[in-house]
Amino acid sequence: MAPRNTTNLTFPDLKHDHANCIADALDEAEGLCRQRGLRFTPLRRRVLEIVWNRHAPTGAYDILEVLGEGKRPAAPPTVYRTLEFLLKNGFVHKIESLNAFIGCGIPGDTHAGQFLICGGCRQVGELDDPEIAELISRKAAEVGFAVTHPTVEVKGLCTDCAKTANA
Repeated sequence: MAPRNTTNLTFPDLKHDHANCIADALDEAEGLCRQRGLRFTPLRRRVLEIVWNRHAPTGAYDILEVLGEGKRPAAPPTVYRTLEFLLKNGFVHKIESLNAFIGCGIPGDTHAGQFLICGGCRQVGELDDPEIAELISRKAAEVGFAVTHPTVEVKGLCTDCAKTANA
């Protein structure tokens, strides 16, 4: 497995090998589960694969729809429990403003997420900038607030969508 860039996991090149991207994420999750003594069940693997299938946020009901294609559909509580496991173990992030999930590019590392959400193509880029997290914590402490989960979501346009908008 190639080491990932942990400082900037923004938008992937449109020509990147997405199948390889998904395979790397699944292999990394499986390895981390093995190291941590966790079960990476076929359902957990499949839900993570569905989330990683694109770099845009995926909602729980979108996951349910894909799981139900050609088979008996999974129950919503089952999918929510699976997403909870993936979230708790750092394999996915929840984009609160969209009530949807994206795959985490650095699941083995504890980090604060800063997410760039493109309003055009709906892709989400992840930053992992400790300076941003530190600034938020410092400013919050100045007003007596203790930060427990410093997630930042910024909406805008990715490079490709900005080019199209300006054309």
